[in-house]
Amino acid sequence: MTRAPSDRFRDQLLDAIAPIAGEMGWTRRAVDAAAQAAKLSQGEAMLAAPRGAIDLMDAFAERADQVMLAELAALDLAAMRIRDKVRAAVVARLRAQFPFKEAAKAMSRALAARPGEAARILWRTADRIWRALNDPSTDGNYYSKRAILAGVLASTYARWFSDDDPDAAATFAFLDARIENVMQFETFKAKRLKPLGEMAEDAVGFIARLRYGG
Repeated sequence: MTRAPSDRFRDQLLDAIAPIAGEMGWTRRAVDAAAQAAKLSQGEAMLAAPRGAIDLMDAFAERADQVMLAELAALDLAAMRIRDKVRAAVVARLRAQFPFKEAAKAMSRALAARPGEAARILWRTADRIWRALNDPSTDGNYYSKRAILAGVLASTYARWFSDDDPDAAATFAFLDARIENVMQFETFKAKRLKPLGEMAEDAVGFIARLRYGG
C-alpha cells in the first residue's frame, strides 16, 4: 500500500528531530534543523507537520504507542494477570522511548504549557492500552480506568526522567508500587487516590474534568 507523501515526510522529519529535540526542545528552530537534516524542503516539512512541533510531538507519542501495541500483540495476554498486562504495557511504552529520553523529557516540558494537548495524548495512550487488553468496561468504569492509568503513566514518566540508571530499575520498582496501589478500581472510583502521588492525582483530575467537560 502506497503511503501518502505527508506520512513519509513526517516519518523522515520525526527520525531527524528525535535526537535534536533533546537539546533544542520541541521548537520551531528544532523543526527547521530537523527538516534540513532530513533534506526536506520547507513545503515538504509543512506538509508533514502543518502545526510544526505540536504535530511532531503527537507523532513522537504515536510512534511509541505503536511500538507498545506491537509488543503487547506478541504476548499471551489471556494467560496474564491484569496487573501484569498493565505493567507490560507501561514498560513497553517507556522502553520505546529509551533511546530518546531527553526528547521525551523536553516534550513533557513543552506540553506543560499546552495542558489540552498533554491530556489528549496521555488519554489516547491509556485508551489504547485498555483496548489492547480487551477491557470490557463501559459507562463510568470506562472513564475511571483510563483516567487512573493516565495518572500512572504520568507519574511513572516523571520518575523515569529523574532516574539515571540506564536500566530504569528504580522506575520499574516505582511502577510496580503504583500498580499495587491502584489494582482495585472500585477503590479508585471512591477517590482513594493518595497513594498515587501528587502528580498522578493532578493528571487524573485534569483528564477526568476534560473528558466530562467540567
